[in-house]
Amino acid sequence: MTNIQKICLLKEAPFTIPTLSRWFVDEWTSWYGPEGKGNSTRDLEACLQHDNLPLAVVALDDNNTVLGTAALKLQSLGSELGYGPWLSALLVGRPFRRQGIGNSLIRAIEDQARQLGLKRIYVSTDTAISLVTRRGWILTGQQVASPRGSVPILYRNL
Repeated sequence: MTNIQKICLLKEAPFTIPTLSRWFVDEWTSWYGPEGKGNSTRDLEACLQHDNLPLAVVALDDNNTVLGTAALKLQSLGSELGYGPWLSALLVGRPFRRQGIGNSLIRAIEDQARQLGLKRIYVSTDTAISLVTRRGWILTGQQVASPRGSVPILYRNL
């Protein structure tokens, strides 16, 4: 079991970007891989903020090993339907999954959204539905097309 030492803003831990960038490519190859349109490093660097969007948080252990990340962005998969802002880029490193880190990252993003005065945030996910619904997120009833198929959109009132 891995213990989270802290969750901080990516701005406070930019040394994690190379690891996170590799994880993004591995996890979302169709977007960040050689054939994709995305640039993982550029997307992460855009999140080096603390009071504007996009911003990101990272979970670290007591050795400053990166465990996972999540972002709060104005746009994500589903923005074309008029929703936002978004919990996005939720990713826990493969060895650290199923240990509560994703839940802690979502809570940290919710807290960041509250601090920014946001009243509602959204997520489009097909892999973390049970995780977000346990935290009180609600299905909108709408779905959005993704490279993996149709993905539901959920929201959380803050």
